[in-house]
Amino acid sequence: MTFLSVEQLDGRVSSTSGIAIDFVRDWRHVDSRLSAGLRTAFQHVYWLDAWYEAFRDVAPLIAVISDVATGKDIAIVPMISHIRRGIRIVEFADLGVSDNNAPILALDAAPDAGATDAINKALIDALRALPDRFDLLRLRKMPAQVGGKPNPLVSLGRIGSSSLNGNLVLMGDDYRDYQASIKRLQMPRCWRVFSRHAGARFEIAADIARALELLDVMDVQQQARMQKLGSPFVLNDETHARFYREVVRRGVAEGYAMVSALVCDEGVVATAFGIKHGATYVLLRISHASDSWSSCSPGLLVTERTMAALHAQGLRRFDLSIGNQDYKRRLGAARVPLTDVSVALSWRGLPYVWRDHAAQGLRRYPKLAALAARAMGKGPRKKVPEGAAFASSEQASRSRATGAAKPPARGAE
Repeated sequence: MTFLSVEQLDGRVSSTSGIAIDFVRDWRHVDSRLSAGLRTAFQHVYWLDAWYEAFRDVAPLIAVISDVATGKDIAIVPMISHIRRGIRIVEFADLGVSDNNAPILALDAAPDAGATDAINKALIDALRALPDRFDLLRLRKMPAQVGGKPNPLVSLGRIGSSSLNGNLVLMGDDYRDYQASIKRLQMPRCWRVFSRHAGARFEIAADIARALELLDVMDVQQQARMQKLGSPFVLNDETHARFYREVVRRGVAEGYAMVSALVCDEGVVATAFGIKHGATYVLLRISHASDSWSSCSPGLLVTERTMAALHAQGLRRFDLSIGNQDYKRRLGAARVPLTDVSVALSWRGLPYVWRDHAAQGLRRYPKLAALAARAMGKGPRKKVPEGAAFASSEQASRSRATGAAKPPARGAE
């Protein structure tokens, strides 16, 4: 059994199991720790700096996990706490804008099964020991690995239990091989059609000013598309707009944040926003102008041209974001499972854990899940034209994840 002693000062919880948990309430106090650690693109300092600065209606709660004997940091878990329907919830710093969530791991972190169990137990016991009296821990959309090392928090759940997944395209050194694999999309023909317009070109924003200009266009185009589909849209509200622009301001110069576009003399036809970390590019948002441009499939085309440009720079891994839209299969993406974890920190959190586990179990049986959805009055979603679905897929996924009809700093429900 792990015995904990709680020091009220600084929210620190020390464990006699050899694992120490130190809770920090301000991201700025830990953002430089494990600066060379293993992380996904969404635990990059530019992403988290912008996130904690923008989403101010929740309370930061960052767990620093260290080895008692050596004092070395093992992992940092960037989290928040907030109250939803009277339940005190702890979760990752996400609120729907991140594709995946994970701890930041030390470079030499290689915990075996016993060490992983000790880390997880120490974290849960430490959360229960805090005076905040938290009810529920929810860790959603976790990848199985971080920088090639096992994610210790995944062992608290079942791999693939998340309703969302990544979509990874792996390429070889010859981009022509990839083009041949997606020849049915007729991207060369689409480029020829687009190129007939005066001044037609593809560009990646080279500076902050141009990137922000294209981001403004993206917000307008995405809102118009979502309004046409009758779906709510939150990614251009004050909080989200501030967040995305801060990511761009911090990350464009070093190539972390990338805004690309199809442009001609008539204006900006399509845009794409993504982040690059290591050898991976993650596509996050896409927009395109009116349906009059459908002959050149601008959403697909701006995606493919972005991938081609980055391939020429040496990238070989492209994540097309969460969700299972058909165009991702057509672009050759393979699904990457993600894991959800729910842990009751008090008796009040138990019903939410039971519900989460029931939902995870139902997802393993699609027909039964469909029957349950109909019983709850949630019929199948109406089908939309393929072009419209492509243009709105990422923002729709993120709007659903954040609860689009509610203020941006809403809960995980």
